This record gives sequence, C-alpha cells and structure tokens, in this order.
Amino acid sequence: MAVLLLLHSACSSTKHVPQGELLLDDVKINVFDGKNELGQADLINYLRQQPNHKVLGGLKLQLAVYNISGRDSSKWFNRWVRRVGSAPVIYDHTLTLASAKQLRTALSNKGYLHSYIEVDTICRPEKKKIRVNYNVTLGPRHYVDSIGFNIPDSTLSRLILADSAQLRVKPGVPFDRTTLDEDRQGITNRLRNQGYYAFNKEYITYTADTAENSQQVKLTMNLMPPYKNKKFEFYNNHAPFYFRNITFVTNYNPLVQHENQQYSAADTVRYKNITILYDEHYLRPRVIDVCCFLEPGKQYSNTAIDKTYQAFSRLGIVKFVNIEVVPVGEIDGKTWLDAYVLLTKSRSQTVSLSLEGTNSEGDLGFGVGAGYQHRNIGRGSEILNAKFRMSYESLSGDFSGLINDNYSEYAGELGITFPKFVCPFLKKSFKQKILASTELSAQFNYQERPEYTRIIAGIGWKYHWSKRQSRTRHTFNLIDLNYVYLPKSRTDFLDSITNPLLRYSYENHFIMRTGYSFYHTNKRQPSTIGGPFFQPNVYTFRAAVESAGNLLYGISKMVRQTKSGAGSYEIFGINYSQYAKLDADYSITHNFNPRSSLAFHAGAGVAIPYGNSTVLPFEKRFYAGGANSVRGWGVRTLGPGSYDGLNSMNSFIYQCGDIRLDINLEYRTKLFWVLELGAFIDAGNIWTIRDYEDQPGGVFRFDEFYKQIALSYGLGLRLDFTYFLLRFDLGMKAYNPATNQVRWPLLSPRLQRDSAFHFSVGYPF
Repeated sequence: MAVLLLLHSACSSTKHVPQGELLLDDVKINVFDGKNELGQADLINYLRQQPNHKVLGGLKLQLAVYNISGRDSSKWFNRWVRRVGSAPVIYDHTLTLASAKQLRTALSNKGYLHSYIEVDTICRPEKKKIRVNYNVTLGPRHYVDSIGFNIPDSTLSRLILADSAQLRVKPGVPFDRTTLDEDRQGITNRLRNQGYYAFNKEYITYTADTAENSQQVKLTMNLMPPYKNKKFEFYNNHAPFYFRNITFVTNYNPLVQHENQQYSAADTVRYKNITILYDEHYLRPRVIDVCCFLEPGKQYSNTAIDKTYQAFSRLGIVKFVNIEVVPVGEIDGKTWLDAYVLLTKSRSQTVSLSLEGTNSEGDLGFGVGAGYQHRNIGRGSEILNAKFRMSYESLSGDFSGLINDNYSEYAGELGITFPKFVCPFLKKSFKQKILASTELSAQFNYQERPEYTRIIAGIGWKYHWSKRQSRTRHTFNLIDLNYVYLPKSRTDFLDSITNPLLRYSYENHFIMRTGYSFYHTNKRQPSTIGGPFFQPNVYTFRAAVESAGNLLYGISKMVRQTKSGAGSYEIFGINYSQYAKLDADYSITHNFNPRSSLAFHAGAGVAIPYGNSTVLPFEKRFYAGGANSVRGWGVRTLGPGSYDGLNSMNSFIYQCGDIRLDINLEYRTKLFWVLELGAFIDAGNIWTIRDYEDQPGGVFRFDEFYKQIALSYGLGLRLDFTYFLLRFDLGMKAYNPATNQVRWPLLSPRLQRDSAFHFSVGYPF
C-alpha cells in the first residue's frame, strides 16, 4: 500500500489542480547574513502559504491520499478520502506578497530593522507546479543599549523596579519585540497578584530611540494612566483592589439569570469569614473553607483565584465552578471587590452492571459484575467505590476424587478516596499548600478449582500529593497487606509443583509492604505569549522503592520467635515475605518539529529477597518482552539471562527475574489523518540474583551480563485520536542471547521465528 501511494504521489500530484492554476510544490527561505543567526526553521511559521506536508524525506503522503479520490465529490468514498488526506495547495500570489511582508515584520520584531526580502519564483507550467524562494538579506541586528522607566506612580514604580531582575529586556540583549511583550505580560501578572485587578498589559508601552548609523536602542518603559470604561467608572488612578465579601453559591444553575448578583438560597451559613448559600447541604463548611484561597480584607490575587478554581475542580461532587469578581467602588480610601464562587453539583451516585461470556478451549463460562460509586459519602467529596464480580466456568475432563468439577470465582473491592491528607493535627495552611488525596482500600477474592480452594485478600492505605503548579508527583504506600491462603487442596497438589516460583504462588504467604514513588516531568502547558507553542525537549523521570517484612522480622527477632521447619519465621502460622525493591525509568523526547520526534528511554530495577525469604513473590519479579519492553519478544518470553524458554506456554513461569534493564530508541513521525509511524530499536533483559536450578543461565554476572542483552528492531503504526492512542508494533529479533537459539537473527531473519506483534494503548514510554 505504501509503495502504491508513493508511485501515485510521484505521478499524479497535480491530479486535482484546476486548469490554469499551479501547485505550490516547494518553498525555501534562504537567509544571507554570514553569521548563521537565523535559518529556515526560525522563519517558516511566518509564511502565509506553505506546500503540502512532506514525510519520510520528501513524500507528500497526505496529498497522495487525497489524490486517490475521484473527481465526483458526491460519492461517499471520494468525500471520505479527501477528509483523510490533504488537498493540493494552490499557489496564491497575494499570499506570497503577504508572506514577504510578514517575514519583514517578524525580522523587524527580532531586531533586524533594515532587512531586505526578495521573492524568486520558479514556474513550471507544463507540470502545473511552482517553487517559491524567499531570499532574505538580514540587516544589522539592533541591541538594547539602556532602559529607562517613565512611571509617574511612585507605588507602581517601586513595585515594578523591585522585580526588575525578572525582566528579560536588559542592556546588551537583542532588541526583540516578543521579549518586550513577554515583559509586559510578566509585569501585569505580578501586579495582578498584588491587588491590581484592573491592570492589563496595554497600560505598559515602550519608546525606542535609535541613533542614525547605530545598532544601539535606548528604551523607555512608559506607564499609561487608566482609561475610562463602564466596568470601572470610579477608577481614576492605578490602585490595588481588596476583597470585601466572599460568597459561595453551592447550588448554582447557569441556566437561571441573576440580576446584579442577587443570589438567594434556602439557608445562609456564615462560617469564619465566608458566606455560604445552601439549597442542599452537600458540602461541609470546613471543606469549602479549605478550598477557598480568597480572604476578605486581603488584596486581590490572580494566583488565589486560580488556586480556588483548582481546589474545587478536584472535588468529584462539583460539576462546574465559576468565580465572578464584581467591583464595588471606593470605601474608606480603598477600592473593593465582591467575589462569588458559583458551584454546580454533580450527580452523587452511579451504578454499573456488566455481563460477559467465556470460551476457554471449549469450556464455557460466564461472569457477572456490579459496581457502585458515591462521590460524596461524607459531605466532603469523599469517593466510595464498591465492586463485586462472580464468574463460573465448566471444566471438561475426569475430576473423580477432586474437590469439584468447575471453576468459580467471587471477588469484591471496597475503597474510599479522600481529597486531602487523612492525618490529624494538620493546619489549614499546610492543606492548602499541596494537592493531596488519601486512598483506603480492601480486596477479597475467593477461587474454587478442582485442585484447590484459594483465598486472596488485601488492604491498603495510600497517599498521593503534589505541590500546586508543580510537575512533580509523590505517592506513599503507608501500608499494603496481601494474604494468600489455601484452605483446601488436592493431597498431592503442592507436591506436584517442582518450580519454587510457581509453588510460592499457591502456598500460604503474607506480604506486609510499604513503598514510595516519585514522578517528575518538565512538560509544560502551552503559552499564549510568543507565538505557537513548541517545546523541543520533554523528559520524565520515575522512581519507586518498596520494602516488605522488616517490621515483622524485627518483632520476630525481638520476641525470639522459633523458626518453622522451612527455616523462616511465621505470623499466624503463615510465612511472610521480606525483600527490598528499587525501580527507575527515564525518558526524553526531542521534538524536531510538531510532526516528528526522537524518543529515548532507559529503565532499570533490582529486587533482593533477604532475611525471611530466599525467593521474591512471583508478582514482584520483573519480566522482559512485550509492548513496553524489548518488542522482538512476546510478553514474558525473554530471559532471564541466556535461559532458553523453548516452550513459552510452559516456560513463562520461569521467565522472570530480580534485575531488569531496558533501553529503547524510537523515531516518530505523523503521516496523515490520525496515522503515525514509529521505527524503534530495543535492548534489554532480566536476570536473577541467585543461581536457581530451574533457570539455568539466568544469574547476573558482571563479566557476562552485557553478552546477554537482547536486541530487537521494528516498525509501528499508531492511531492518535488526541485523547488516546492505539499502537500496533511489529518487532523483530536482532540478537538473541538464549542458549541453543540463532544468536544473530538480524543476519537471516524469518518472520515466523523472529517476530512478535503487539497491540497496546499509549506510547511505550
């Protein structure tokens, strides 16, 4: 299909170009300055007309897709193909002149005040194509020589000059109007956070003085007096505003009109220094007070408004939040505002049901699930989640002498999330400083099979938090208990399992762990200042550490508990696990432009059983292969080390380890419509800490591990629907460290032997 599109694009790119018109085939910006200060990439976005987008080194794939369509636009297929593709860009002389003018303006804004632009067109009428060259001769760049301030208001002069270190425009920097505008906006933001509600950047202007034959610019910042408008008829001088009254309307209906903010309710509650209008008491006054950053008598602040929005938006019971700020006028020498926080309640309770059928190699079964959520169980926007699931499957075969002849499972979950730290003695200032939530959860799972009856239960207490406006998140598992118990089993069931890893999963065991995870990214939100938003480099770092069994082991030692016959301590007659685990990942994406990028990822982890354990719990071990690892292998089919899993159906239980290493490099480029192409190279493997008999070649050794790093390569197709991304990756083995396998499949690849196909949601890193 790609080859056909390529041929189609090369042969008929002008198929839909009307007679007498020309396809804008190519555009180049040639900058002549001798210093390489600017290039085409710096100026291309200022052009009013650009050719059809190119991918893969020059293929106009979107145009090629469009050209598949026929000329009859009434047919649905032609309309659909045209929507997916991109119509040919028809050359427009007026847009070329406008582009030259815009380039000249952009260069002037960057300080190149006397630049010259020549437009050169290369027309090929026989091919219905035209190329446009913008030849830019840069004039000498101007620099800021000095900056003065013309601010008649002494108070504002003091405030602005106090923050002058934050100004980007300084003597010696290039004269750039975009930078000037950023400084205007920055000053405005700081003043609005210091009470100047009516201030905007239009009150700040600059006067530039340039001497003849000089590249130096003398700047003067001017502060203009307030201009009259209906909203601020009383506003004659720049002055800070103060909050007078803070009123909460908890059952606000945006469809009902209110004149002059005359809000009414069934009940009015005065709590501390705020007024709350209740039709329904669904939020406690204390909760509203903690979420409110506006204070009567305090100066207006944009930051306080934003924090209040953010705090109430986190409450699941609140559907919409809007803050109206109403100027009151001057009273006792101060200028006052009234603030109305308008809250619209969301639906508090939801119920869900699910039904599914299964067919496992001819054994039929079904599952029934039910869920319940209450978003305000304690009038503090606490979210209660309850789930129950029951499944049944008939099993074929001879089950004489066994417990039963079917598989049934009953599972339940109960959890509650508090939108705050659940901890005593916390001050209001601390609660407002961070965004936090607390999760309490409990799970129960009851399984019956012919061979055994198993119970899996657990409880957890977890905290999440981050600072406001921060791109760093923290999670702390205060306590996480997991309990596995087999009340019934076939007499020889456990004895028939020789693999200690698999056997551990069915033996009675107890895990009491605590852990902490950290996440940070530099990805920032788009800015409205300085033109289109583009961030060249985006990175993320994630790290997690956890440990289990230390407290129990210390107690066992303290009370001089006697070890069991297996040589380990027990609690309630059950062995408990003891281990430490560290896991970290780093990824960085370099964006060449908004349509193509190169992403790199490196991850490593180590988990060590000690004290009361010689083997890690199976669910805590690492595995390699799969959609987010080395993609030439299927999930859990790589490693550990040079271990050879000849039969993945039987060997996957052995293909886990205590150490992991992943390195990935991926190139991504947008094709057309929602399609995106990825090309990747992956490397990595897993290893064991100890030399286990059932995992030969799996132990980590410093002098050998680098020889056991697997390599793979491949291509992927992604469907980017903005809110979610579907990923299809085909990975091929390049180097296979497994014993008795072809070590370098790259040299003689076979699709059936060396490939793995993966489907997943989202990018791998």
